[in-house]
Parts: sequence; C-alpha cells; structure tokens
Amino acid sequence: MYVIIVGCGRVGSELAKLLSQEGFNVVVIDKSQSSFERLSGGFNGLTLVGNGFDLNLLKQAGIEKADAFCAVTNGDNTNLISAQVAKRIFKVPKVMARVYDPHRAHIYAALGLDIISGTILFAAMLRDKIVESRFSSYLIESKDIGVIEIEVKNSLIGKTIQEINLAGEFLVVAVRRVDGVIIPQAETVLKQKDVLMGVVKVASLQKINEKFSL
Repeated sequence: MYVIIVGCGRVGSELAKLLSQEGFNVVVIDKSQSSFERLSGGFNGLTLVGNGFDLNLLKQAGIEKADAFCAVTNGDNTNLISAQVAKRIFKVPKVMARVYDPHRAHIYAALGLDIISGTILFAAMLRDKIVESRFSSYLIESKDIGVIEIEVKNSLIGKTIQEINLAGEFLVVAVRRVDGVIIPQAETVLKQKDVLMGVVKVASLQKINEKFSL
C-alpha cells in the first residue's frame, strides 16, 4: 500500500512510523524540515517539504499511485483543501482528514471525506467512561450503537452465544480468552474468565446491564 501523509506533528509522525514499520510505502509532507525529526531512525519512507495541496509537490510524492491520503496538520483549512485535492483531482481511493473544530465535522462529511475529530473522539470517550466504564460508542462512531465488554461469570458460564444474543439489541462479535481471541459461532460455549465483546444498542444499555448483572 502507498500512503501519503500531510503533517508531521505528533499524530502524523506516529502514523508514518506505524505504517512504515508494517512495510507500507509512506511519504510524509510538512512545511517544516525540522518536523521530520519526530520520525525515528526506523522510518524508511520519503519526506518532502512543502504544502499538502501543492499539485507539483503531490505529483512528486507519487499521489497518482497512492492508495490512501491522510491530512493531519494542525490547521483545519489546510486539511480540508489537501484532502479535497487528493479526492477530487487525483481520485485517491481513501482520503482521511483530521478536524479540530467539531462544528466543521459535518462540512467534511458532506464533501465525502472520512474525518477524525480528536475533540469529538475524546469527549465521546470521556462520556462513555462516565456513563458505563465497559462501554465505548466511539469505536463505531455512532450515537445509536456501541461496544461493550462483559466478563463471563456466574450464570453466563456454560451458556452458548446463541442463548445470550438479543436480536436487534445485543450481539457478541468476539470472545477474548486466556489463549487468544476468537470470533464465536452460535454454538460456542462460554467459559469462566472469557470476556465478551458485544455490539449493543445504546437505548438497550440499561437492559443489558440488568440482564448480565453488570
């Protein structure tokens, strides 16, 4: 996979290192040469100095063969313009943009961009921990559905996945066991110390808490 990242701040540099270590081809663009100091010696990609919406620079970066483009600078306008150029002009298949101002999130979405809002994400994480420490709605980025962890104990031991799923309200999608994680079948029998990862309807969260004595 060929990935172009615009912005070599904390997020951009960490993303670049992760992708590079996994064997992907990575190009990082930033206006400041010194920003590339954040990249460790293990980074073996390409770095270019300039604006992420400069057409000539993007061509030099190989955008015409890019599989993904991430705009993660500290400026919403720069991220929006860069992402639009990548999506509309160069037709990059996957285009993602970081947005600081949550009120601009709907603008990015209306333009067909995948967005990551740190402000919204962090607020949602805190909200989830306040309401229910085992619950995470931000994983699915929906106000209607979230993910909850349930430890298997007492009456749940020996039951099958089919017995505890609730149609339209709760669905077990993974089971974490001592020896690893499995994607369960309907007939999978639950063991003590298993931890269930379930998709739950937010409106049914209280019902699930009561059902499983959480």
